[in-house]
Amino acid sequence: MIDVYYWPTPNGWKVTIMLEECGVDYKIVPVDIGGGDQFKPEFLRISPNNRMPAIIDHEPLGGGDSLSVFESGAILEYLAEKTGKFIPKDVKRRYDCLQWLHWHMANLGPMMGNANHFKNYAKNITDDQNQLVYGTNRFVGEVDRLCGVMDAQLSVHQFLAGPDYTIADIGAWPWARLLARIIDENIWATFPNVKRWVNEVRSRPAVEIGANVGKELNEVKRSPEEEKKRRDLLFNQSNEKVRQAREAALRIK
Repeated sequence: MIDVYYWPTPNGWKVTIMLEECGVDYKIVPVDIGGGDQFKPEFLRISPNNRMPAIIDHEPLGGGDSLSVFESGAILEYLAEKTGKFIPKDVKRRYDCLQWLHWHMANLGPMMGNANHFKNYAKNITDDQNQLVYGTNRFVGEVDRLCGVMDAQLSVHQFLAGPDYTIADIGAWPWARLLARIIDENIWATFPNVKRWVNEVRSRPAVEIGANVGKELNEVKRSPEEEKKRRDLLFNQSNEKVRQAREAALRIK
């Protein structure tokens, strides 16, 4: 059994999709990132960067005591190695897969997260239009560039890392499915190969199940005051708060 510390976001969906694809039993442990669960000592012991997802595998690869893993890309690699699924055994193809996995971790995910922040959330935090326009243009423009990279790759390959569906696709798809929200609906006409790939991955039953895990957690009705409090917690984190919480977690025996 694997405990999945989770909230329904693109990074969380990667893990539930992978577990569904692999047929591995898991239990969801909600981490309400708008409510501050990511700062609790018990969570920081397994995820020192105070970000979900994280997992605890009670029957880990290689045996022994329970093993915790944080960072969604590392979790995908771990699960692929444990199950022998969705990562090529051939060295060249394996590193094709890992390159695209790390590409989305370093590029697509962070750039889409920042673009989403400036386009859809920052207007609730600041009235500085110059800041909003610059931030939106900077990150939406980078997402557009990355779509060009993906579209070129997918014009000659069925999947991101070649002919086979791998953890590279499982990692990138939860972000790519939201591209219309970040840019606009015309993006699918501009990048037809990305559209084909997004739809093809979406058609997999395990993807449909994994992407809907915990859907109800984001459907809770909250007052404007509650939503503001949650935004303030998410977007005003300091090194002091994180360090103190992490130090407290490390003192727990």
